[in-house]
Amino acid sequence: MFIALDGYDMVMFGMGRMESFCWHPVTAVAGAGAGAALAYFIPSVLVLPTFWKDPPESLPAKMCRWHAATTHPEVALTFDDGPSFDTARTLDALDELDMQSTFFVLGTQMCAHPDTVLEIAARGHEVASHGFEHRHHLLSSPRAIRLDLATAVQTHRDILGRPPRFYRPTYGQLCVATLVEARRHGMEVVLWSRWGKEFAESEPEPVLRRLEPGLVPGAILLLHDNDVSCRTGTGALTRRVLGPLRRSLQDKGLKPVTLDRLLRRSPSQAEESAGQTGAG
Repeated sequence: MFIALDGYDMVMFGMGRMESFCWHPVTAVAGAGAGAALAYFIPSVLVLPTFWKDPPESLPAKMCRWHAATTHPEVALTFDDGPSFDTARTLDALDELDMQSTFFVLGTQMCAHPDTVLEIAARGHEVASHGFEHRHHLLSSPRAIRLDLATAVQTHRDILGRPPRFYRPTYGQLCVATLVEARRHGMEVVLWSRWGKEFAESEPEPVLRRLEPGLVPGAILLLHDNDVSCRTGTGALTRRVLGPLRRSLQDKGLKPVTLDRLLRRSPSQAEESAGQTGAG
């Protein structure tokens, strides 16, 4: 596999500014830039805590978050990859169950369903960014990642009139360029503390069993309410999960809220907000 790199890509890989050339992974490992190239992919390990029983809260400086440090009885319910033609069904189900959520949307899907994006926000939910296209960052050049995030943020501005606060990379995979570009646009990278893997199931029970141990204050739950990047039927299954999930949350005294609200309850976020107010 060959990846065409230019000057910006060279800087990201720690190879300095030089003219474009074709770079082969095996050659790079053998070359002087091998260490820098390897370091470029180190952030990919940040997805590992999503498999842990008790993931940490976040990295310093909001570089990446898995969980919110809060004692308030709230969790963040999040959906990836939409919106789609049947997102309205998800919104109706959320209304009926009195659940608030955060939708990490793709820019391509926003362009295809702009009215749905506005409806998500109008119904009190949060719209966050999942990038513009559903592409793996470990298989993308730094310049491609830079363009993807810039286009996604501009799409949010065009449709919603504001940039997104939160960003989740596709597949939960990050590299140095992911972190740099998210920071460039003022977005906090948010992964999850528990995910349902509903795309691999045909019934709600296995999904609920995966989520159940992680239903604690500050949890960030990941589901997919559409079939955009998942197998056919994933969205319908997720909507079947919402009712039992709501009952489980109620049994534990927990309320599903937007990510913004959850983090505003976090002590670290509250201290930061107080500091900004005092500085003003």
